[in-house]
Amino acid sequence: MGNFGLGLRSLWRIWRDDAFAEKVRQLEEGRLAPVTVPQPKAEARPQAPEPRRSDALTLLAVLQREARFVDFIQEPIAAYSDAQIGAAVRDVHKNCASVLDRLFALRPLMDAPEGASCEVPRGFDPAQFRLTGNVGKEPPFRGQLCHHGWKATKCELPEWMGSSASATVVAPAEVELK
Repeated sequence: MGNFGLGLRSLWRIWRDDAFAEKVRQLEEGRLAPVTVPQPKAEARPQAPEPRRSDALTLLAVLQREARFVDFIQEPIAAYSDAQIGAAVRDVHKNCASVLDRLFALRPLMDAPEGASCEVPRGFDPAQFRLTGNVGKEPPFRGQLCHHGWKATKCELPEWMGSSASATVVAPAEVELK
């Protein structure tokens, strides 16, 4: 009955409204595109976000996996002798240095040796120089290099592939089966 009623209303309007009649004629002859009524969109299901992990946690996980860094830092060391701590530090130090070199290729920011005289130029980048001492005047500054700084010449963190439930896991629990 819906289309029949629409037809009767359209017929009545065609008889009374010349502009409407012309549009119907153009539509029937294919010269006018039909008006499409937008259909309400089906509610989109919210998609679960892809699991994400902080790059800082990825780095910490690599340092733990390859150098046991977290184990070393979290271990209470008061009961150990200096010799025992020194022996443990040697491996942790070597393996951490290897990880940092592989992932970041760290190099000194300034080539001068610590203790050398150096100049901080006018318009210097504060991310590259930390000034201490008497800083009250205008640059350029002359001073003594206390630390050469570090810069990464690359940044190649491994891509993390895991579930959202394990995004904060730095090291899995290790279980020996018998």
